[in-house]
Amino acid sequence: MKYTQLGRTGLKVSRLVLGTMNFGPQTDEPTSHSIMDAALGAGLNFFDTANVYGWGENKGRTEEIIGTWFAQGGGRRDKTVLATKVYGNMAGEGDPWPNYDRLSALNIRRAVEASLKRLQTDYIDLYQFHHVDRRTPFEEIWQAVDVLIQQGKVLYAGSSNFPGYKIAQANEAAARRGSVGLVSEQCIYNLAERRAEMEVVPAAQEYGLGVIPWSPLHGGLLGGVIKKEVEGGRRASGRSADALANTAVRAQVQAYEDLLDKHGLEPGETALAWLLGRPGVTGPIVGPRTAEQLESALRALDLELSQEVLSGLDEIFPGPGTSPEAFAW
Repeated sequence: MKYTQLGRTGLKVSRLVLGTMNFGPQTDEPTSHSIMDAALGAGLNFFDTANVYGWGENKGRTEEIIGTWFAQGGGRRDKTVLATKVYGNMAGEGDPWPNYDRLSALNIRRAVEASLKRLQTDYIDLYQFHHVDRRTPFEEIWQAVDVLIQQGKVLYAGSSNFPGYKIAQANEAAARRGSVGLVSEQCIYNLAERRAEMEVVPAAQEYGLGVIPWSPLHGGLLGGVIKKEVEGGRRASGRSADALANTAVRAQVQAYEDLLDKHGLEPGETALAWLLGRPGVTGPIVGPRTAEQLESALRALDLELSQEVLSGLDEIFPGPGTSPEAFAW
């Protein structure tokens, strides 16, 4: 396993992040435990979850599955860098009571305690804001987080789905308080969705945040979806199917798969390897539903892409450029 520092911190994390969103909704508890054991056995120490995972009536279920895994002992918790998130509404279905979502000091305090209980741990390594909260000032957010850090319940704070200017606002507010501020940003970023390069990634680099890309295969679109249709009769579903209905997108994905086939490369592994080589990226989140999918993701760590392949990928999926050059003289 390869490791790196998380942003400007002294925290050492694996270059792949185990995403757990499938644990519960798509992957049962025993299989989820097996995947986490395999990940830890391979040296993958960075696990990502969120309090809302499990979704609907089962919100919190994913954290519970991780908690029962920690409870098995064997050093599982001590070896794991645990990241979870706060923002989504955790009230029961149809519950009209306010203050069970967003980033008020009250909800942050309430959400941390609930996550700790579900996760069966007494601290969270990286506590991430799952979305921007335009109603709550950062001074209030940092006041709440600073208390949690002082109590030892949270070690670091990160953001998710923040625009560049909110990363700047958050860390400038933290600096005024003498607080550490954000140390990571988790954003959608992949070959087919490169808009993060315009302002989010530069802001993260400027403020010393590690970038943690989610959806590195763009909902399966970059995982060889057309080849699977042709060879295995596995039709695309969900976001991939919607995207492929667009003729231009399908042609783009076909060109991508043709390029990789020419060089003997697997699409999913190539998409991960490309992200691992991008400036500012700590590690992409992989969300395996099976042990085989985890093994495929791990192979990307040792994959070196040639300049010819990299140039071809840029031609098929051109980046937006950085701001302001991307849209101004």
